[in-house]
Amino acid sequence: MENTNLLTAFIAVTAAAVVIQALILVAMYLAMRKTSARMEALADEVKNKILPTTEMVQSMLVELRPKVERAISNVSESTTMVRAQMERIDSLVTDVVDRTRLQVIRADELVNSTLDKVEATTDMVQRTVVSPVRQISGIFHGVTAGLEFLVGGKRRPRNGASVPQDEMFI
Repeated sequence: MENTNLLTAFIAVTAAAVVIQALILVAMYLAMRKTSARMEALADEVKNKILPTTEMVQSMLVELRPKVERAISNVSESTTMVRAQMERIDSLVTDVVDRTRLQVIRADELVNSTLDKVEATTDMVQRTVVSPVRQISGIFHGVTAGLEFLVGGKRRPRNGASVPQDEMFI
């Protein structure tokens, strides 16, 4: 029963860890999506408000190109980092699941081994203690009945009532 509670607690802790990791991944996804939306909004704003003429477009492209390239580079690096983190999390979850499976198998083997030992011990106690005690008790009751018959000459009442202890010693 204690092993079952321990196993249940371990499974609950593992499930909580997996849920927390999933929430972290969802938060990272939402942050990336929000950043991407901001970048798109910024690009649209640049396109609609800042680039009305070709001269302005040329000068703005010269000025904005490094920033846009840096932003694209940052987004690319962020995507690479997110992908690497996702792979790490995937390997971590896989490792946790494998370890959990191994622990469940070990716990099952432990329970089965314990039950086998309890069963073997019960059989041994039955053979070595209970059976001989029953035999000795039967012999003792037989000897007692024989002595009562020989010494007292009284028979036990047939209606099943027992003889009081005091009458046996009179």
